[in-house]
Amino acid sequence: MPKVGQAHRESRRATILAAAEYCFARNGFHQTTMDDIVKRSGLSKGAVYGYFASKGDLIEALANVRHEAEAAINAAALTAADPVDGLIRLIHAYARELAAKRANDARRVQIHSWAEAMREPRIRRHVVQGLSDPKATVVELMTRGQSTGRLAHDVDAESVARALIALLQGLVLQIAWGEQVDVAACARLAERLLRGLIVQNRSNSGGRR
Repeated sequence: MPKVGQAHRESRRATILAAAEYCFARNGFHQTTMDDIVKRSGLSKGAVYGYFASKGDLIEALANVRHEAEAAINAAALTAADPVDGLIRLIHAYARELAAKRANDARRVQIHSWAEAMREPRIRRHVVQGLSDPKATVVELMTRGQSTGRLAHDVDAESVARALIALLQGLVLQIAWGEQVDVAACARLAERLLRGLIVQNRSNSGGRR
């Protein structure tokens, strides 16, 4: 028998994850069964279990997919020469992901994960990891800006990070509830608040010599 190619394996894995995401988004983790996911995927039970042994494995895999996408956003922000520009890039990149309709199911699964993290340590680890990476990115950019005098020193970098994340999480919930949210406008507001932390260069305000 010919060996299954890597591309075929990746395609099947993606099909199974898409099926799991669809089922979890609509029925939550506890009400969804592996049989539901098998049926949705269109594959055999043996094929699905060949990739994922349990719902826990599927939940973990979906979290990893989201974290990989967010890691690319975080890394891109850190390449900015100007830390303020990096922070603004970060805000708008997350806003674009949040506004994408294709991510509706992923957002619902994410909310289910937040609830499940209260009782399941395995899921909590992934939820906390999903927060720690963007938090670390904001802290690094804020610290870089403060060290060069670009950003105000009288604010705590981690508090800024947590406030921005809280804004994002709140929008995730509102959108999942069906609220009509102007995500781009919210991102512009976050940018405006962030710009309020910029230290103005007073050396140029006294007129020319």
